[in-house]
Amino acid sequence: MANPRNKTTLAALDKGLENIETFFVVDYQGLTAGQLSALRKQIREKGGQLIVAKNTLIRRALGEGRDFSDALKGPSALVVAQGDLAAVAKVLSDAAKANDKGIPAMKAGYVEGKRVDLSVVERISSLGTRDQLYAELVGVLGAHQSNFVGILEAYKAKLEETAAA
Repeated sequence: MANPRNKTTLAALDKGLENIETFFVVDYQGLTAGQLSALRKQIREKGGQLIVAKNTLIRRALGEGRDFSDALKGPSALVVAQGDLAAVAKVLSDAAKANDKGIPAMKAGYVEGKRVDLSVVERISSLGTRDQLYAELVGVLGAHQSNFVGILEAYKAKLEETAAA
């Protein structure tokens, strides 16, 4: 019979991964309990969740369609991004940069339903937060709107000149 603790963990993993389109597989070995706790808190603040479990349980919870057996070697944790995936990826990146061993080390990424290269995850982590990106977009659109209004006013003036002539 299967270990009851493993059954409970698998059930929690299944529930935690239900309808999840974005997650990262990371190596957390070498972090102290305090560092891991702080990392969990930072990830949670950004709308994510850090799940530490046995690789076999993670593999089973991911199911057939999401094969990460190559990344699930050695100590592994899943970092689920439910909200702002760039903010969650940035927390991981910043934590690795702050740690002289580069931990947590990114092993694999799954973004919006597709497995992605680690270079994509690195680019995502270099983006600003969702709110920062929205602010930049609004700024760009506002600048283009001003240009468009200027073009319309110039065209209107040209039409008035042509009508007056």
